[in-house]
Formats: sequence, structure tokens, C-alpha cells
Amino acid sequence: MSAMDLLHFYECIDIKSILIFSCVFLLLSDYIRNKVPKNFPPGPWSLPIIGDLHHIDHTKVHLQLTKFAEKYGNIFSIRVFGPRIVVLDGYKLVKEVYLQQGENLADRPSLPLFYDIFGDKGLVASNGYKWKQQRRFALTTLRNFGLGKQSLEPSIHLECHFLTEAISNEHGRPFDPRILMNNAVSNVICVLVFGERFEYSDNQFQSLLKNINEAVYLEGGIWAQLYNMFPSIMRRVPGPHYQIFALWKKVIDFVREKVNAHRVNYDPSNPRDYIDCFLGEMEKFKDDTAAGFDVENLCFCTLDLFVAGTETTSTTLYWGLVYMIKYPEIQAKVQEEIDRVVGSSRQPSLSDKDSMPYTNAVIHEIQRIGNIVPLNVVRVAVESTQIGKYSIPKGTMVIGTLTSVLFDESEWETPHSFNPGHFLDAEGNFRRRDAFLPFSTGKRVCLGEQLARMELFLFFSCLLQRFTLSSPAGVEPNLDFKLGATLSPQPYKLCAVPR
Repeated sequence: MSAMDLLHFYECIDIKSILIFSCVFLLLSDYIRNKVPKNFPPGPWSLPIIGDLHHIDHTKVHLQLTKFAEKYGNIFSIRVFGPRIVVLDGYKLVKEVYLQQGENLADRPSLPLFYDIFGDKGLVASNGYKWKQQRRFALTTLRNFGLGKQSLEPSIHLECHFLTEAISNEHGRPFDPRILMNNAVSNVICVLVFGERFEYSDNQFQSLLKNINEAVYLEGGIWAQLYNMFPSIMRRVPGPHYQIFALWKKVIDFVREKVNAHRVNYDPSNPRDYIDCFLGEMEKFKDDTAAGFDVENLCFCTLDLFVAGTETTSTTLYWGLVYMIKYPEIQAKVQEEIDRVVGSSRQPSLSDKDSMPYTNAVIHEIQRIGNIVPLNVVRVAVESTQIGKYSIPKGTMVIGTLTSVLFDESEWETPHSFNPGHFLDAEGNFRRRDAFLPFSTGKRVCLGEQLARMELFLFFSCLLQRFTLSSPAGVEPNLDFKLGATLSPQPYKLCAVPR
């Protein structure tokens, strides 16, 4: 080719042509990568690149998925994080799939944002052999330290005492109870994993709890979704998504500091907590690196227990208090039962639970309607499988939405109303409900369920034994939510008047 021909060729390739070619290339590659497989669940019409973002308001995704189910059926698909996600709607389907195909849906997907922060370490993000070993060890160790047993009750009672004293110091003035409850609930898991609790006056620890709240909220936002859709771009451009990294770095550094301190004064003959037990396990598994018993994984397993044991239970209690303000007649019935069964001279105990069916029903209804993990935690198909009449390829993300379970109109008499009667029979006795699955179900069911149940009963009954809760003068109770990785109430203030 002559020099003149080359010159003419380059003149033809202008910026416009390059842009057109790039767009066509991107659209084609997106189509090939995300082409709908044969016999795949139906869903809304997706746009190239952005998928179904134009259909979805990220501030209320859980409600919009319910609308999609009405249109496309109880098995449908959407595109949010790039690849298609299969959504399961309704109690019967979610339970059937998660139990009958438990092994095939035991893995977590590798989402770019979470992988860049946590890798494949810890209890939440790990899969396969490593996950099974770590879950087994965590359950065994926490049980040995009293999880699910009355031996843990004194520790929770002590924290109830500190919490009620701190609230008493507000002298009935309006205050936001969020951080106090975060601190109280967190201290229970902190004793189990770190071997210590933290004073409510510890500003550094309270700042850490605020960082966790903010990070969990931002994880459900649009910038986190964009990061998961376009990781190679988002890793290179500045933006609010870097705040998520900064917040988690502070929390991870805190945990790493605690782990390092334990390594310095570790006594194999006297394990004080989860970290010490893990250090002992490292020696046993030194030749089995796949099991994940190393210092780095210890940091992330501890982080998972610390965060999960703090965020979910405290958010549930935060919902509980605002519902008691909204429905003072229900609050009064709970207090009447506490007064009759427990009195005022001692704290409520787990042994009182069976004698307090109404209080127990109210706590369960708070968990149901609070719906703090509305989308559930995403799982991924380990092998190609069949769900209903549809084919689900290996590697497909699957969500069994807890909103569709906890508000299933075929399971609950008044699903959209706060109604403790959902958990009471005609004689006023407590009744269990099959569709009560706030902790999910199957292989990945929440390992802290027993601890959460203990904490919710003891903290809630103790607070209502000591205080009457109300909104500040002239303020109407607000049940609006904000959605991040969890669903929490909008910040509010209350007045807690000693009884």
C-alpha cells in the first residue's frame, strides 16, 4: 500500500467512526455475554449494558420485584449486576427450592465490589470446602461459649442493665436510640469473638458502629450497583463508591488490630473467645490450607461475625421501638403481660418466654414486618438445574426474596398490617408459622439465629419493662424505611419515660 493510500485510509478513520465502532462492539459483546439462555425464566425487557436499571428504583427494589412477580410469575429474571438473576417469589417456592436444592444453591456469587473488599474470605463470601469448614467451626465454637444456651443469658442481662441505665440518663428527653442499641447488641457478639465489651462512652467504638451502618446502607445504592456492572471502569474513576472501601477499611483495621493483640498474648490452654479458638485450630489445620485456617481468613471470619451480630439484631430492635411508639395500645398490652409474669423486681428471663405469648408474638411480628433483609442474600447455582419448568444454567445468581415470603398473601391473614395476632391462636397461645423465615432457610440459613432470638426477647422485654416509649411532643411516628444492604427505619427520636 502506497503512502498516499495510507494517508487516505487514516483520513477515513475519524473520531466519529471510532466511536461508532466502539458502541457497536460494546453492544455486540454485551448481547453475546448476556444473551438469554434457552427456556430461561421470563422478565422485563432489558436494555443493552444497563439491563433493567431503567425499570428499577434502587430505593425500593424489594417492592418492585413483587410487582414483577405479579406480571411474570413466581419465577422470573432481571438484570441488575450485569448477568441475569433468577428471582423466586413466595413462601412455598422459596422453601421448596432452598431445601430441595440446598447443596446446589449453597454458593455465593463473586460480585466485584465485595470481592475487591473481602475477597473470597470469611463466612459470608466463601464457598465449597472452605465455607463448610469455617461454618462448622464457627457454630461449634460459639455453642461452646454459650450460643443458644442459658449460659449466655447472664451476659445479655448485664448488657440489658447497662442499656437501660444509659437510657435512664436521657431523663425522658427526645433522643435517637440507634447507636445505643447498636452498642448494646454489638457488645454481646464482641464478648464472644473479642472477649470484651465496649463502653457506651467509647467514642472510637461508636464511630466504628456508625461506619458499619453507613457502609451497609451504601452497599445497596446505585454506585455499588454501577461498580458491580462496570468494575474495570469504576476501579479507575473517582466517585462515592470509594467511600464504601474507606469505611470498610476502618472496620477491617479494627478487627485486624484485635486479632494481632490476641496473637501476642494467646494461651492455648485457656481459649478466651472465638479468635483464640481459631488460633488453636490453625495449628491443627496447618497442612490443610484449603480449609482457610490462616490469619487473614481469621480477620474476615471475625469481621463477618462482628458485623452480622451487630447490624441485623439492632436494626430489628430499632424497628421494634418505632412500632411500639406507633401502636401504644400494643405497647401497653406487652407491658401488662411483663408486669403480670415478671413484675418489676427482676429482669425478664428466657424461662419467662413460654409464659409471655403476646410479647413473643409482638417480637415475631416486628421481625416479619421489619423485613430487614428483604432481598435475602444472593446465591448461585453450583450446577445447571431445573426450577419449575425453567432451565437454570450453572453460575446463575438466584434470589429467594424474603419480602415475598414474609408478606405472602396466601400465608398471612393481614400481611401488610402490623398484627401480632399472626402468631397467636384463638386462645391467645403463641403459634409458630411456617412462613416465618426472617433468617432464610437451607444450607445458608443465618448461623446467628439462636443468638438473635435470645437477644430480641431479652432486650425488647427489658426495655418495655423499664420504660414507656413515645414520640417527642408534636411529632408523628414515621414508619418510612431506607434501603441499603438491609432495610432500616428512617432515623427517628423517641422519649423513654421510666415506669
